[in-house]
Amino acid sequence: MSFNIALSGVSASQKDLDTTANNIANVNTVGFKESRAEFGDVYAASLLAAGRTKVGDGVLTQEVSQQFSQGSLSFTNNALDMAITGNGFFATVPEITSRDFSFTRAGQFKLDSNNFVVNSVGDNLLGFPVNPDGTSASVALSTTEPVRIPDSSGSPTRTTEVDMRFNLPAGDQGKVAADFDPNDPLTYNAATSVTIYDSLGDSHVMTYYFVKDNNATNEWYVATSVDDQLVDVTDSAGNPVDPTNPATVNTLGTASGNPVAAAKMRFSEGGDFIGIFSADNVAQADNKFVTEALGPIILANGSDANQTIDVDFNLDLAGADPNEPTQFASAFEVTSLEQNGLPVGRLTGIDIAADGLVRATFSNGTSEPIVRVALVRFANEQGLTQQSGTQWKESIESGEALAGEATTGTFGDINSSALEQANVNLTTELIDMIIAQRNFQANSRALEVNNQLNQTILNIR
Repeated sequence: MSFNIALSGVSASQKDLDTTANNIANVNTVGFKESRAEFGDVYAASLLAAGRTKVGDGVLTQEVSQQFSQGSLSFTNNALDMAITGNGFFATVPEITSRDFSFTRAGQFKLDSNNFVVNSVGDNLLGFPVNPDGTSASVALSTTEPVRIPDSSGSPTRTTEVDMRFNLPAGDQGKVAADFDPNDPLTYNAATSVTIYDSLGDSHVMTYYFVKDNNATNEWYVATSVDDQLVDVTDSAGNPVDPTNPATVNTLGTASGNPVAAAKMRFSEGGDFIGIFSADNVAQADNKFVTEALGPIILANGSDANQTIDVDFNLDLAGADPNEPTQFASAFEVTSLEQNGLPVGRLTGIDIAADGLVRATFSNGTSEPIVRVALVRFANEQGLTQQSGTQWKESIESGEALAGEATTGTFGDINSSALEQANVNLTTELIDMIIAQRNFQANSRALEVNNQLNQTILNIR
């Protein structure tokens, strides 16, 4: 019997050494959780046996349990590296259509060839779909989907309106309207440009020319061109105007051979903005004028040739201090120039918040929420079934996987550009190794003593 007891001690010491060696081997494994060998004594006795004199039957390895304490964080330069501080696991699947969930604390993620976020073993990270405002559409594990980072922000947006604010120099000399020529800076007083976009996302330069009327006080013509081609102006209702018609009041450049219908701006003696008048000299209550359709000559790339541009000279009609143009005795200055079009945006970066919301930024200046990284927790973490690659599977002992958002309830925070290191303490492991080695030696010595005693008995004559 003593041989079996000592042998069980040797076996338990070996298991303890194996567990400690595995912990030490994975000290640099991201997301690794150390194990602990747990032992129990073996004791068996019958109902009629003398329990007070019964000797135990040795030791038994009851379980090698995982210890899910928090590991320290290591910070990186990769935004897709993620570490959880607190409770929770990342959920992954081996294929984008699979529902074979695995769970991990290792946050070494990257993009695959199809822009899906995958971990070191190629499993896809799962997240919750989100609404345009960034709120989660659902927080159920069954509705999670593989996280994918788009490389573009979708369809372009054509420009429909340009908003401007500026100051025109009150002291400038008036110009002869008939002499206007966009190629001759001496025939106009000031000019400014803005980039606009067509329905295909191509960019075009829209230029505005300001000509002070030498036949009127505090009045300015406004003409426009797109890609150096003059564009006639209509009223805000889109009524066409023929610049060659003598009835058109606001015409520029008839003598130069480049007639163009222009709008007209009027200012008070104090330099305040009175209003905008269309090419046929009709006051525009909304302080806007509209270009005629840009047409296939300017938009020769196959985009919508019927595109028109509203030009708004009063950005805040309802405000107490309207953001409107002025005519003061100072130099020409543009203080606001905005348009509402967008080209196709290319991905320039991603940002992952503490609550797991993934927001992508694009080269067109936009940003949009993409997905929210899902976290999963269990009633009994130590009941999880361990897999390779620092991954675990749900089991009966662990309880059902419960999904949720980071920073809510008992779920921890997600730290972008960080990794959770193994929670292995090398000092403790080395001490445990020494203890396990001593236990092994002691049990081996017990075997040796038992052998000597048996040999002595066999040698009695």
